[in-house]
Amino acid sequence: MDEHGTLTLLTAEDPAPVLLTVEEAARCLRVGRTTCFALIRSGELESLMIGGLRRVPADAPSAYLARRRAEQRAA
Repeated sequence: MDEHGTLTLLTAEDPAPVLLTVEEAARCLRVGRTTCFALIRSGELESLMIGGLRRVPADAPSAYLARRRAEQRAA
């Protein structure tokens, strides 16, 4: 879905997204939007501002998960 709630489908010609919205990153991690913003605020999940928009690099959710898995294995 786009920012207006309209369902959009990626086609084979569409490149993979480089940046995700916070909501998209939250869906990737299967957490809520508030939890995702908390991860961003704490520095655990990488994000950046582009203009007035907060965006999460597409590889940041998997990097966060990899760090969490490594932490749990070490514990």
